[in-house]
Amino acid sequence: MTTTSKPARRRTRTGSGSAKARRSAARLAAVQALYQIDLAGAAPETVLAEFVNHRLGHEVDGVSYVAADPELFSAIVRGTSGRRGDIDPMLSAALDAKIPLDRLELLLRAILRAGVFELLAHGDIQPPIVIAEYIEVAKAFYAGREPGVVNAVLDHLARRLRDGEGMEPEPAPRPDHEPG
Repeated sequence: MTTTSKPARRRTRTGSGSAKARRSAARLAAVQALYQIDLAGAAPETVLAEFVNHRLGHEVDGVSYVAADPELFSAIVRGTSGRRGDIDPMLSAALDAKIPLDRLELLLRAILRAGVFELLAHGDIQPPIVIAEYIEVAKAFYAGREPGVVNAVLDHLARRLRDGEGMEPEPAPRPDHEPG
């Protein structure tokens, strides 16, 4: 009697994943792209194309990862890159004066910049959700106190944003008329 064996299955992390997982993957990938932009001095569009064509949702070292939400990924990378002139002064003001922004590790800067961008641009997402997402991104790279730094800085800036201290989110589209 001949038995046919099934091909061995490769373990995957989650394949396509839920919408929440795809958004989380987009944030993680965006931080990696921002790090690459900062490290190599690469143009954002070049790095975006590389990630979309070769990394997002592809198998890496035999493991398939959650496919990132490409629209959120692109929005974070483009928005963070395009608004660094707004974001960096906010971060500098929120950091301890003994640790200027340009002294932070490139990866930690990328995480903080992306988090601030989302706090500014995505007023429809509650700040604790944005903060929690970027704490998780920090935990993916750091085991030390860096996730706590991300929490403290983004929480401080979110409170300033809510209190209207010169940090306004992108305005949400307004209806043509008020309900009566």
